[in-house]
Amino acid sequence: MTTRRSRGEGGLHWDETRERWIATATLGYDTRGKRITRKASGATKTAAKQKLREILRDHEDGLTIATTSYTVGEAVRYWLSFGLAGRSDATVANYTTIVERHVVPQLGARRLRDLSAEDVDKWLRAESRAVSTRTLRLMHSLLNRAVLHAQARDKVKRNVVALCAVPTGQDGRPSKSLNLAQAEALLVAAEGSPLHAYIVLSLLIGARTEELRALRWEQVDLEGQPDAWPPVPPSISVLRSVRVGGDTKTRKSRRRLAMPVRCVDALKKLHAGLGTTAPADALVFVSGAGTALDAHNVRRSFRKVTQAAGLDAKAWTPREMRHSFVSLLSDSGVPLEHISRLVGHSGTAVTEAVYRQQLRPVLEEGATAMDGIFPNRDAG
Repeated sequence: MTTRRSRGEGGLHWDETRERWIATATLGYDTRGKRITRKASGATKTAAKQKLREILRDHEDGLTIATTSYTVGEAVRYWLSFGLAGRSDATVANYTTIVERHVVPQLGARRLRDLSAEDVDKWLRAESRAVSTRTLRLMHSLLNRAVLHAQARDKVKRNVVALCAVPTGQDGRPSKSLNLAQAEALLVAAEGSPLHAYIVLSLLIGARTEELRALRWEQVDLEGQPDAWPPVPPSISVLRSVRVGGDTKTRKSRRRLAMPVRCVDALKKLHAGLGTTAPADALVFVSGAGTALDAHNVRRSFRKVTQAAGLDAKAWTPREMRHSFVSLLSDSGVPLEHISRLVGHSGTAVTEAVYRQQLRPVLEEGATAMDGIFPNRDAG
Protein backbone atom coordinates (compact mmCIF):
# COMPACT_ATOMS: atom_id res chain seq x y z
CA MET A 1 0.00 0.00 0.00
CA THR A 2 1.40 3.40 -1.02
CA THR A 3 1.88 5.74 1.92
CA ARG A 4 0.90 9.36 1.70
CA ARG A 5 3.78 11.84 1.81
CA SER A 6 3.99 13.98 4.89
CA ARG A 7 3.50 17.72 4.87
CA GLY A 8 6.58 19.42 3.47
CA GLU A 9 7.63 16.44 1.34
CA GLY A 10 6.05 17.89 -1.82
CA GLY A 11 3.58 16.35 -4.24
CA LEU A 12 3.44 14.36 -7.49
CA HIS A 13 0.73 14.33 -10.13
CA TRP A 14 0.27 13.20 -13.74
CA ASP A 15 -0.19 15.96 -16.31
CA GLU A 16 -2.33 14.64 -19.20
CA THR A 17 -1.51 17.59 -21.43
CA ARG A 18 2.24 17.25 -21.13
CA GLU A 19 2.14 13.51 -20.56
CA ARG A 20 4.70 13.83 -17.77
CA TRP A 21 4.83 13.44 -14.04
CA ILE A 22 5.00 16.81 -12.27
CA ALA A 23 6.79 17.26 -8.94
CA THR A 24 5.78 20.25 -6.84
CA ALA A 25 7.42 21.45 -3.62
CA THR A 26 6.32 24.28 -1.35
CA LEU A 27 9.33 26.04 0.14
CA GLY A 28 7.70 28.64 2.36
CA TYR A 29 6.54 32.18 1.70
CA ASP A 30 8.19 35.32 0.33
CA THR A 31 8.13 38.79 1.92
CA ARG A 32 4.71 39.48 0.35
CA GLY A 33 3.22 36.36 1.87
CA LYS A 34 3.11 34.58 -1.48
CA ARG A 35 3.77 30.85 -1.47
CA ILE A 36 7.18 29.86 -2.94
CA THR A 37 6.90 26.75 -5.09
CA ARG A 38 9.33 24.86 -7.23
CA LYS A 39 8.33 22.44 -9.96
CA ALA A 40 10.09 19.80 -12.00
CA SER A 41 8.95 17.10 -14.38
CA GLY A 42 9.93 13.60 -15.41
CA ALA A 43 8.86 11.09 -18.02
CA THR A 44 8.41 8.51 -15.26
CA LYS A 45 7.18 8.75 -11.71
CA THR A 46 10.58 7.63 -10.45
CA ALA A 47 12.36 10.39 -12.36
CA ALA A 48 9.94 12.99 -11.02
CA LYS A 49 10.44 11.70 -7.47
CA GLN A 50 14.20 12.04 -7.89
CA LYS A 51 13.85 15.65 -9.00
CA LEU A 52 11.51 16.34 -6.10
CA ARG A 53 14.15 15.00 -3.70
CA GLU A 54 16.75 17.30 -5.31
CA ILE A 55 14.50 20.32 -4.85
CA LEU A 56 13.90 19.49 -1.18
CA ARG A 57 17.59 18.75 -0.61
CA ASP A 58 18.56 22.07 -2.19
CA HIS A 59 16.05 23.79 0.06
CA GLU A 60 17.60 22.16 3.13
CA ASP A 61 21.03 23.31 1.95
CA GLY A 62 19.76 26.88 1.68
CA LEU A 63 19.44 27.01 -2.12
CA THR A 64 15.90 28.31 -2.03
CA ILE A 65 16.28 30.77 -4.93
CA ALA A 66 18.11 28.53 -7.37
CA THR A 67 16.29 27.50 -10.51
CA THR A 68 17.02 24.40 -12.53
CA SER A 69 17.06 26.41 -15.76
CA TYR A 70 19.81 28.86 -14.69
CA THR A 71 22.58 28.47 -17.27
CA VAL A 72 26.33 28.95 -17.38
CA GLY A 73 25.82 31.78 -19.87
CA GLU A 74 23.52 33.61 -17.46
CA ALA A 75 26.03 33.12 -14.64
CA VAL A 76 29.04 34.53 -16.51
CA ARG A 77 27.08 37.47 -17.93
CA TYR A 78 25.70 38.32 -14.51
CA TRP A 79 29.25 38.24 -13.13
CA LEU A 80 30.48 40.51 -15.92
CA SER A 81 27.72 42.99 -15.06
CA PHE A 82 27.96 42.95 -11.27
CA GLY A 83 31.19 41.24 -10.25
CA LEU A 84 33.83 43.55 -11.73
CA ALA A 85 33.34 46.73 -9.71
CA GLY A 86 36.43 48.93 -9.76
CA ARG A 87 37.89 47.35 -12.89
CA SER A 88 38.77 49.52 -15.86
CA ASP A 89 36.56 49.65 -18.95
CA ALA A 90 39.40 48.05 -20.93
CA THR A 91 39.57 45.11 -18.51
CA VAL A 92 35.80 44.59 -18.60
CA ALA A 93 35.82 44.75 -22.41
CA ASN A 94 38.67 42.23 -22.58
CA TYR A 95 36.93 39.81 -20.20
CA THR A 96 33.65 40.19 -22.08
CA THR A 97 35.32 39.38 -25.39
CA ILE A 98 36.91 36.23 -23.98
CA VAL A 99 33.66 35.09 -22.38
CA GLU A 100 31.58 35.68 -25.49
CA ARG A 101 34.14 34.09 -27.80
CA HIS A 102 35.29 31.09 -25.77
CA VAL A 103 32.94 30.36 -22.86
CA VAL A 104 29.37 31.08 -23.97
CA PRO A 105 29.46 29.28 -27.38
CA GLN A 106 30.68 26.02 -25.81
CA LEU A 107 29.21 26.03 -22.30
CA GLY A 108 26.68 28.86 -22.22
CA ALA A 109 23.56 26.73 -22.80
CA ARG A 110 24.56 24.20 -20.15
CA ARG A 111 22.47 24.35 -16.98
CA LEU A 112 24.76 25.54 -14.21
CA ARG A 113 23.65 22.90 -11.73
CA ASP A 114 24.37 20.18 -14.32
CA LEU A 115 27.84 21.48 -15.21
CA SER A 116 30.36 18.79 -14.36
CA ALA A 117 34.12 18.73 -13.97
CA GLU A 118 34.20 16.45 -17.01
CA ASP A 119 32.42 19.14 -19.07
CA VAL A 120 35.04 21.68 -18.03
CA ASP A 121 37.94 19.30 -18.70
CA LYS A 122 36.68 18.58 -22.23
CA TRP A 123 36.11 22.28 -22.88
CA LEU A 124 39.62 23.22 -21.76
CA ARG A 125 41.18 20.42 -23.78
CA ALA A 126 39.33 21.48 -26.94
CA GLU A 127 40.27 25.13 -26.46
CA SER A 128 43.93 24.24 -25.81
CA ARG A 129 44.27 23.35 -29.50
CA ALA A 130 43.54 26.94 -30.52
CA VAL A 131 44.68 29.35 -27.78
CA SER A 132 47.85 29.98 -25.80
CA THR A 133 48.42 28.65 -22.31
CA ARG A 134 48.14 32.18 -20.89
CA THR A 135 44.75 32.72 -22.56
CA LEU A 136 43.61 29.28 -21.44
CA ARG A 137 44.44 30.11 -17.83
CA LEU A 138 42.53 33.37 -18.11
CA MET A 139 39.49 31.59 -19.58
CA HIS A 140 39.53 29.09 -16.71
CA SER A 141 39.92 31.93 -14.20
CA LEU A 142 36.97 33.88 -15.60
CA LEU A 143 34.66 30.86 -15.54
CA ASN A 144 35.87 29.91 -12.08
CA ARG A 145 35.17 33.38 -10.70
CA ALA A 146 31.75 33.53 -12.38
CA VAL A 147 30.66 30.20 -10.90
CA LEU A 148 32.06 31.18 -7.50
CA HIS A 149 30.04 34.39 -7.76
CA ALA A 150 26.92 32.35 -8.56
CA GLN A 151 27.65 29.95 -5.72
CA ALA A 152 27.74 32.84 -3.25
CA ARG A 153 24.26 33.79 -4.48
CA ASP A 154 22.80 30.31 -4.00
CA LYS A 155 22.58 29.52 -7.69
CA VAL A 156 24.64 26.34 -7.46
CA LYS A 157 25.89 24.09 -4.67
CA ARG A 158 29.54 23.77 -5.59
CA ASN A 159 32.09 25.13 -8.01
CA VAL A 160 33.31 22.25 -10.17
CA VAL A 161 35.52 24.59 -12.23
CA ALA A 162 37.91 24.98 -9.30
CA LEU A 163 38.50 21.21 -9.39
CA CYS A 164 39.85 21.24 -12.95
CA ALA A 165 43.48 21.68 -13.96
CA VAL A 166 44.41 23.86 -16.92
CA PRO A 167 46.20 21.96 -19.73
CA THR A 168 49.03 23.37 -21.78
CA GLY A 169 47.86 25.44 -24.72
CA GLN A 170 49.59 26.70 -27.85
CA ASP A 171 52.77 28.73 -27.74
CA GLY A 172 52.01 32.41 -27.34
CA ARG A 173 53.94 35.36 -28.68
CA PRO A 174 57.57 34.65 -27.76
CA SER A 175 59.10 36.88 -25.13
CA LYS A 176 62.20 38.64 -26.42
CA SER A 177 64.57 41.45 -25.61
CA LEU A 178 66.97 43.76 -27.41
CA ASN A 179 70.63 42.89 -27.38
CA LEU A 180 73.19 45.55 -26.51
CA ALA A 181 73.74 46.66 -30.11
CA GLN A 182 70.00 46.90 -30.79
CA ALA A 183 69.41 48.81 -27.57
CA GLU A 184 72.14 51.30 -28.38
CA ALA A 185 70.72 51.75 -31.90
CA LEU A 186 67.27 52.40 -30.42
CA LEU A 187 68.64 55.03 -28.03
CA VAL A 188 70.43 56.80 -30.89
CA ALA A 189 67.33 56.69 -33.12
CA ALA A 190 65.19 58.11 -30.31
CA GLU A 191 67.25 61.30 -30.06
CA GLY A 192 65.19 64.24 -31.26
CA SER A 193 61.92 62.30 -31.19
CA PRO A 194 59.05 63.20 -28.82
CA LEU A 195 59.54 59.82 -27.18
CA HIS A 196 63.26 60.24 -26.50
CA ALA A 197 63.18 60.59 -22.70
CA TYR A 198 60.43 57.98 -22.44
CA ILE A 199 62.49 55.38 -24.31
CA VAL A 200 65.65 56.20 -22.36
CA LEU A 201 63.87 55.70 -19.03
CA SER A 202 62.08 52.54 -20.17
CA LEU A 203 65.29 50.95 -21.33
CA LEU A 204 67.66 52.15 -18.61
CA ILE A 205 65.54 51.87 -15.43
CA GLY A 206 62.97 49.23 -16.47
CA ALA A 207 59.83 51.08 -15.38
CA ARG A 208 56.51 49.78 -16.68
CA THR A 209 54.89 51.76 -19.47
CA GLU A 210 51.84 52.51 -17.28
CA GLU A 211 54.16 53.82 -14.55
CA LEU A 212 55.98 56.21 -16.88
CA ARG A 213 52.75 57.55 -18.36
CA ALA A 214 51.64 58.51 -14.82
CA LEU A 215 55.00 60.06 -13.82
CA ARG A 216 54.84 63.70 -12.65
CA TRP A 217 57.63 66.23 -12.29
CA GLU A 218 57.22 66.33 -8.51
CA GLN A 219 58.36 62.68 -8.48
CA VAL A 220 61.55 63.51 -10.39
CA ASP A 221 64.75 64.61 -8.66
CA LEU A 222 67.20 65.75 -11.33
CA GLU A 223 69.91 66.96 -8.97
CA GLY A 224 70.03 64.58 -6.04
CA GLN A 225 72.14 65.50 -3.01
CA PRO A 226 75.79 65.10 -4.02
CA ASP A 227 77.06 66.78 -0.82
CA ALA A 228 75.13 64.45 1.50
CA TRP A 229 76.72 61.41 3.11
CA PRO A 230 76.24 59.03 1.59
CA PRO A 231 75.56 61.04 -1.61
CA VAL A 232 71.99 60.82 -2.95
CA PRO A 233 71.91 60.36 -6.75
CA PRO A 234 69.25 61.84 -9.06
CA SER A 235 66.18 59.62 -8.96
CA ILE A 236 62.53 59.14 -9.78
CA SER A 237 59.86 57.90 -7.38
CA VAL A 238 57.47 55.39 -8.89
CA LEU A 239 54.31 55.94 -6.87
CA ARG A 240 51.45 55.77 -9.34
CA SER A 241 50.34 54.24 -12.63
CA VAL A 242 47.54 54.73 -15.12
CA ARG A 243 45.71 51.71 -13.68
CA VAL A 244 42.23 52.23 -12.20
CA GLY A 245 42.58 54.22 -8.99
CA GLY A 246 46.12 55.25 -9.90
CA ASP A 247 47.73 52.49 -7.84
CA THR A 248 50.84 50.65 -8.93
CA LYS A 249 50.55 46.99 -9.84
CA THR A 250 51.69 45.76 -6.41
CA ARG A 251 52.85 47.38 -3.19
CA LYS A 252 56.47 46.57 -4.04
CA SER A 253 56.02 48.36 -7.35
CA ARG A 254 56.29 51.57 -5.34
CA ARG A 255 59.99 52.26 -5.42
CA ARG A 256 62.60 54.98 -5.78
CA LEU A 257 65.05 54.41 -8.60
CA ALA A 258 68.40 56.08 -9.08
CA MET A 259 68.82 57.31 -12.64
CA PRO A 260 71.76 56.69 -14.98
CA VAL A 261 73.36 59.82 -16.44
CA ARG A 262 71.64 59.35 -19.82
CA CYS A 263 68.24 59.39 -18.09
CA VAL A 264 69.09 62.59 -16.20
CA ASP A 265 70.31 64.29 -19.38
CA ALA A 266 67.21 63.26 -21.34
CA LEU A 267 64.85 64.53 -18.64
CA LYS A 268 66.75 67.81 -18.25
CA LYS A 269 66.51 68.37 -22.00
CA LEU A 270 62.77 67.58 -21.89
CA HIS A 271 62.23 69.94 -18.94
CA ALA A 272 64.19 72.75 -20.60
CA GLY A 273 62.07 72.37 -23.73
CA LEU A 274 58.95 73.31 -21.79
CA GLY A 275 60.08 76.96 -21.92
CA THR A 276 58.51 77.84 -18.59
CA THR A 277 58.67 76.15 -15.25
CA ALA A 278 56.33 73.19 -15.36
CA PRO A 279 53.89 72.82 -12.44
CA ALA A 280 55.07 70.25 -9.94
CA ASP A 281 52.01 68.09 -10.53
CA ALA A 282 52.29 68.21 -14.34
CA LEU A 283 52.80 64.97 -16.22
CA VAL A 284 56.33 64.41 -17.49
CA PHE A 285 55.26 62.71 -20.70
CA VAL A 286 52.41 64.20 -22.71
CA SER A 287 51.14 64.09 -26.27
CA GLY A 288 51.72 66.81 -28.85
CA ALA A 289 48.44 68.38 -27.73
CA GLY A 290 49.61 68.46 -24.13
CA THR A 291 47.28 65.69 -22.98
CA ALA A 292 48.17 62.50 -21.14
CA LEU A 293 49.75 59.79 -23.26
CA ASP A 294 47.75 56.67 -23.89
CA ALA A 295 48.98 53.27 -25.03
CA HIS A 296 48.17 54.06 -28.67
CA ASN A 297 50.26 57.26 -28.58
CA VAL A 298 53.24 55.37 -27.25
CA ARG A 299 52.98 52.45 -29.68
CA ARG A 300 52.60 54.72 -32.68
CA SER A 301 55.66 56.83 -31.80
CA PHE A 302 57.66 53.76 -30.76
CA ARG A 303 57.16 52.13 -34.16
CA LYS A 304 58.71 55.16 -35.87
CA VAL A 305 61.76 55.00 -33.61
CA THR A 306 62.26 51.24 -34.04
CA GLN A 307 62.04 51.63 -37.80
CA ALA A 308 64.64 54.43 -37.69
CA ALA A 309 66.86 52.11 -35.62
CA GLY A 310 66.77 49.50 -38.39
CA LEU A 311 64.48 47.14 -36.45
CA ASP A 312 61.28 45.49 -37.59
CA ALA A 313 58.67 47.94 -36.27
CA LYS A 314 55.96 45.26 -36.17
CA ALA A 315 58.09 42.85 -34.16
CA TRP A 316 58.71 45.07 -31.15
CA THR A 317 56.45 46.64 -28.51
CA PRO A 318 57.18 49.26 -25.80
CA ARG A 319 56.90 46.69 -22.99
CA GLU A 320 59.87 44.80 -24.44
CA MET A 321 62.15 47.64 -23.40
CA ARG A 322 61.49 46.48 -19.84
CA HIS A 323 62.36 42.92 -20.88
CA SER A 324 65.54 44.30 -22.42
CA PHE A 325 66.42 46.06 -19.16
CA VAL A 326 66.21 42.72 -17.34
CA SER A 327 68.21 40.95 -20.03
CA LEU A 328 71.02 43.50 -20.14
CA LEU A 329 71.36 43.54 -16.35
CA SER A 330 71.36 39.74 -16.22
CA ASP A 331 74.04 39.53 -18.91
CA SER A 332 76.11 42.00 -16.87
CA GLY A 333 76.01 39.66 -13.86
CA VAL A 334 73.51 41.56 -11.70
CA PRO A 335 71.92 39.09 -9.22
CA LEU A 336 68.29 38.10 -9.73
CA GLU A 337 67.33 39.53 -6.33
CA HIS A 338 68.57 42.99 -7.34
CA ILE A 339 66.79 42.84 -10.71
CA SER A 340 63.57 41.81 -8.98
CA ARG A 341 63.66 44.88 -6.71
CA LEU A 342 64.50 47.22 -9.57
CA VAL A 343 61.53 46.12 -11.69
CA GLY A 344 59.13 46.21 -8.73
CA HIS A 345 58.30 42.51 -8.51
CA SER A 346 56.95 41.05 -5.28
CA GLY A 347 59.65 38.37 -5.34
CA THR A 348 62.24 36.65 -7.48
CA ALA A 349 59.77 33.93 -8.47
CA VAL A 350 57.76 36.49 -10.46
CA THR A 351 60.88 37.79 -12.20
CA GLU A 352 62.03 34.31 -13.10
CA ALA A 353 58.61 33.18 -14.31
CA VAL A 354 57.95 36.24 -16.49
CA TYR A 355 61.45 36.95 -17.75
CA ARG A 356 62.96 33.46 -17.79
CA GLN A 357 64.17 33.86 -21.40
CA GLN A 358 65.90 37.12 -20.51
CA LEU A 359 67.80 35.82 -17.48
CA ARG A 360 71.30 34.43 -17.76
CA PRO A 361 70.80 30.69 -18.34
CA VAL A 362 74.12 29.58 -16.79
CA LEU A 363 74.63 30.35 -13.08
CA GLU A 364 78.35 30.83 -12.72
CA GLU A 365 78.74 32.03 -9.11
CA GLY A 366 79.03 28.56 -7.57
CA ALA A 367 81.61 27.31 -10.06
CA THR A 368 83.67 30.50 -9.74
CA ALA A 369 83.68 30.28 -5.94
CA MET A 370 84.62 26.59 -5.92
CA ASP A 371 87.46 27.17 -8.37
CA GLY A 372 88.88 29.57 -5.79
CA ILE A 373 88.35 27.15 -2.91
CA PHE A 374 89.60 24.08 -4.75
CA PRO A 375 92.09 25.24 -7.39
CA ASN A 376 93.08 22.84 -10.14
CA ARG A 377 96.35 21.24 -8.99
CA ASP A 378 97.28 20.29 -12.54
CA ALA A 379 97.06 23.90 -13.73
CA GLY A 380 100.44 25.50 -14.23
